[in-house]
Amino acid sequence: MTGPSSAPRGERPGAPGIRWETVLTSTEVVVPDDTWDEPPPKPSRATRRAIARKQRGKPNSGQR
Repeated sequence: MTGPSSAPRGERPGAPGIRWETVLTSTEVVVPDDTWDEPPPKPSRATRRAIARKQRGKPNSGQR
């Protein structure tokens, strides 16, 4: 029994006279940007802990 080959195989050529039919469609959706007046979301507990951990490691961070 042989293992898988590491050499890639090329694409198989299509049959003569057969064309690829492609249809281009757009799935882009425009979302109105009216969220500018909302306050930013509060950071999660994990984020708050990471910020505090980083601040504890800094010298002269303003906290004594």
